[in-house]
Amino acid sequence: MRIGIPKEIKNNENRVGMTPAGVAELIRHGHEVMVQHTAGENSGFSDAEYEKVGARILPDIESVYREAEMIVKVKEPIKQEYKLIRKDQLVFTYFHFACEQELTEAMIKSGAVCLAYETVETDDHHLPLLIPMSEVAGRMATLNGAYYLQKTKGGKGKLISGVPGVNRTKVLVLGGGTVGEAAARMAAGLGADVWITDISLPRLRQLEIELPVNVHTLYSTEHNIRKELPDTDIVIGSVLVPGDKAPHLITKDMLRLMEPGSVLVDVAIDQGGCFETSHPTTHSEPVYMVDGILHYAVANIPGSVPNTSTMALTNATLRYALALADKGWRKACKEDKALYRGLNIVNGKVVYKAVADVFGLKYEPIEL
Repeated sequence: MRIGIPKEIKNNENRVGMTPAGVAELIRHGHEVMVQHTAGENSGFSDAEYEKVGARILPDIESVYREAEMIVKVKEPIKQEYKLIRKDQLVFTYFHFACEQELTEAMIKSGAVCLAYETVETDDHHLPLLIPMSEVAGRMATLNGAYYLQKTKGGKGKLISGVPGVNRTKVLVLGGGTVGEAAARMAAGLGADVWITDISLPRLRQLEIELPVNVHTLYSTEHNIRKELPDTDIVIGSVLVPGDKAPHLITKDMLRLMEPGSVLVDVAIDQGGCFETSHPTTHSEPVYMVDGILHYAVANIPGSVPNTSTMALTNATLRYALALADKGWRKACKEDKALYRGLNIVNGKVVYKAVADVFGLKYEPIEL
């Protein structure tokens, strides 16, 4: 199969779809890999490293899309890429369709096969291609929250760890999944007083056992969240409904419960955000203020640590990319239900129910 790896063009997206080590494996399986010039540069991988393992370097993004049967990338295609994607081309990346109607309509029109990392789901409900970036995003959410809590950045002027004789910062983590656990663990390690919420009692019991003693569990209800907000310094939103929009756990009227200079970090922004007042931001303009509360809602948090992120992502995606390339997407998805669940749009049809429901589109499950 001819596999293309384009350079990401989303604002400050420094990751690349695959490391040279991953490309080497694809080539070892007999596939041709084409990498756009400087695609890996911001992740620390030079064109020479890709050429050394047998990849062909192409001069521009148009060449990559034109020659490739399968595209492997990181973030959803943006407007400039829509016209480059063609019928029957397999695009393997994060899509997050549920909060991007224009993207959804463009991919339907393209006739491409859109296989989304974020909805590849195993029988035991794990999301293997979302987990590595969730681990990065959770850790970074805490670091960014602590950074913007500085007075010079618009925050309260509090140090996350406190010092002897001075109270430590209180961090509230909404959602006890991979992102939430990573955020809570990082905040606890920095010395904060941490509360983590979830609607699953078994998950809360597990977190209670596994996380440090300065992490406290709380069942997630609006009443409980409201009760915690007045003395919370940083709120990290990390709820996930696979393939669907995130619920708003903090509404605009709840902001008045918080002290000015508190920080909201919305890691769920890729799926529409879990704060009512959230809208996507970029690494170049990451924050904005609403009613005295600082909002951080960067839609590609792991893009700020691209070397770590690209290696972690390739570790997770490689075996699936190999299956798709070796067998073709139909056979690979037929043999692996996790991959099958990653199919979102196929040849103009919406085949993932949550995406169809969000936009009132016809849901047409695919038979393989």
